[in-house]
Amino acid sequence: MTREALREAVATLVPSRLPEMFKEMQQAFDWAADQGSTEPIRRFLIHWGSIVAIERDPAKARRLHDAERRINDPDPAVRQAAVREAGEIVRDARQEVAGG
Repeated sequence: MTREALREAVATLVPSRLPEMFKEMQQAFDWAADQGSTEPIRRFLIHWGSIVAIERDPAKARRLHDAERRINDPDPAVRQAAVREAGEIVRDARQEVAGG
């Protein structure tokens, strides 16, 4: 996904997160220049591509956001299940984006 396509997807799916995305994009490019490596840019693209992969599927996004809310539950078993569910959703999205 190109930066332009990513920006458009974020603007469409989660426009409130555009400032965060632009800040992280600038950091990634700064780190890449400092390190002489494209790895920070690759990580940025996978991170934000994963957000897009989750948010474009309303059921998946709803499950993730519900799990995020349950992470603050006073019951440790509920918190643990929420962490596990959120982790699975994010892991699946990252694998989808990274091509694996």
